[in-house]
Amino acid sequence: MRKFLTLVTIVAFILRGMAAMAQESKITIGTIVHNLDDVDARFKELKDAGFSSCEIGFGPQKCTPDAAKKIQKASKKYGIRLTTLVGVPGYCEWNFRGGPSTIGLVPEKDRDAKVAEYHQMIDFCVAAGIPAMHSHFGFIPIDPSSEQYKSFIEVMKQLCEYAKERNIMVYFETGQETPITLIRAIKDIGTGNCFINCDLANLLLYGNANSLDAVKLFGPLIKEFHAKDGHYPDPENPYDLGREAPIPEGDVDFPGVIKELKRVGFTGALTIEYELSSSSMDYLVKTRKYLQSLIDAE
Repeated sequence: MRKFLTLVTIVAFILRGMAAMAQESKITIGTIVHNLDDVDARFKELKDAGFSSCEIGFGPQKCTPDAAKKIQKASKKYGIRLTTLVGVPGYCEWNFRGGPSTIGLVPEKDRDAKVAEYHQMIDFCVAAGIPAMHSHFGFIPIDPSSEQYKSFIEVMKQLCEYAKERNIMVYFETGQETPITLIRAIKDIGTGNCFINCDLANLLLYGNANSLDAVKLFGPLIKEFHAKDGHYPDPENPYDLGREAPIPEGDVDFPGVIKELKRVGFTGALTIEYELSSSSMDYLVKTRKYLQSLIDAE
């Protein structure tokens, strides 16, 4: 009888562990917290609205040691999973004219200052218990033999090594390059802690891929998604990005993407990003329910 009870106890323990693992492994839906003036209130608002994860928007003035402590405390208090710290240092032009010469670490101009801010982001991740930081690192050159590409890969290697030494992952946010160009760059960086935050709309807005094909190409490199919708650039105006749209009014194939995520056992986060206006809670909640319905569908 004693052996039987011991066996029952062991089985019950295993089942509880499996249940906990299943609970932890499901896809979470979140949004981005930019306002850190009252962290507890922001996280309570997310919890009350049914969200279970969030990204933190970086700002050198607001991301202080005190803010890091408050983020960790609020995350535990409300059960909100911290996924990434997001920021793009320096002056940026979000178009095809000025973007290649201003965004990220591909341009050499102001590169040292940007790297210093990325180091701040990585250090804040450590302090706040955030596992990754992500950014737009620039329009990666398609030619891997070009000096600009080689220079970019070298500076990214150094940045990713800095993060790796601190047990932090670095995610590329998609958009400015084709999926294969980004996959090649990650392979050439080769530090093992470099992955993808797949912005579903950006792939369209920059005219580089449709969402479902990109997801299939990126595969296990994807650790997180920005749930955002939009359209391809207007052929009559090839100098500006395509237009963002509310989910699901754009051209992103959300049913197809989420079906693919479920097929491959994805366990990361879908983070709603809405840049058309200040992110109203009504839109965020409505979109969370829509995405959840796709996750729950057979």
